[in-house]
Amino acid sequence: MSIIPVPRVAIIVVAAGSGTRLGAGAPKAFVGLAGRTILSHALERVFATAEPAQVVVVVPAGYEGEAEADIARVAGERHDLARVVTGGATRQGSVAQGLAALWGDIEIVLVHDAARALVPPATVDRVIEAVRSTGHAIIPAVPVVDTIKRVDGTVITAAVDRSELAAAQTPQGFRRDVLLTAYAAVGQDFTDDAALMQAAGHTVLTVAGDALGFKVTTPADLERAAAVLQPPVSLPRIGVGTDVHAFGGDGTLWLAGLEWPGEQALSGHSDGDAASHAIVDALLSAAGLGDIGMHFGTARPEFAGAHADVFLAETRRLVEQAGFRIGNVSVQIQAARPTFSPRREEAQSVLSNILGAPVSVAATTTDGLGFVGTGAGVQVFAVAALTPR
Repeated sequence: MSIIPVPRVAIIVVAAGSGTRLGAGAPKAFVGLAGRTILSHALERVFATAEPAQVVVVVPAGYEGEAEADIARVAGERHDLARVVTGGATRQGSVAQGLAALWGDIEIVLVHDAARALVPPATVDRVIEAVRSTGHAIIPAVPVVDTIKRVDGTVITAAVDRSELAAAQTPQGFRRDVLLTAYAAVGQDFTDDAALMQAAGHTVLTVAGDALGFKVTTPADLERAAAVLQPPVSLPRIGVGTDVHAFGGDGTLWLAGLEWPGEQALSGHSDGDAASHAIVDALLSAAGLGDIGMHFGTARPEFAGAHADVFLAETRRLVEQAGFRIGNVSVQIQAARPTFSPRREEAQSVLSNILGAPVSVAATTTDGLGFVGTGAGVQVFAVAALTPR
């Protein structure tokens, strides 16, 4: 375990709000979000900052144990840097409780709303660095993109120049000594600590916030946060392959991984198994790995005369090495001969065992049309579906 230096930065996570507008029957920070509490998600990002910080979590009375459990779940080796305190009657009262719990070496204090649970660690790092380099109070902010109107009831009274507006986020960062002085000097309540600092006569600067820094206040906000945390859907990758071989090769016919005694062989570099070759192309195409000629062409004499088990096993290895799993393969054989239906299940079983995935095989004729209809050769189409591993 690495030794964590004595922190010079503290992050007060305010989680003492009632969450009335959320209407979830529990304090907002302890409402469920993607299988965990809102507070748990906020703390996960706080503990992921580049610089280890003391973390003081301010919670409603009676929720101290739940907060400790959330810390244990996400803090990792920084667990000993965290503590839980009980909040006050107002937001400023809760922040004051957090300030009273700071260690003596703390120089920079960030105040963060647990309701802004998805703020990226990079935003927190940006605020810390800005306080350290400027000495001023710092808040993350994002531009206002909506058209803003000043209204009187339902009547618009004026347009507001949005170029002069920004939406404030948290964490908001301050020098510890300046913030303590401001809290001692200003008696009234403010909606955030930046407003309190301005009231005390201090300059407040901004750094870039993040779209993920939105505040979970209403049920719609909770749904939005849940959507952000939803794992991305891994869509299948689809590939198509085709192959054609003429009859006239040496030896016995090989088709769909099976030997067909008494049938004329197909000509080709390997065994002429057009079904296996079409499957190879479909799999390689779905994985973005080129085609059969790139991997098994005439420049690879070791594959001369090879059967389906060799081609398909190597293709499976290439596909899996590229990070995919074979979902299924569908094959259609167009041929006047051999009669395929008596051995369909056998072929499907052989091909499925080699690929480790279901393979379905269908066969048809072309009613005497074209080279297939005249018995000159075989044409095969294959479609393969892959999923990320």
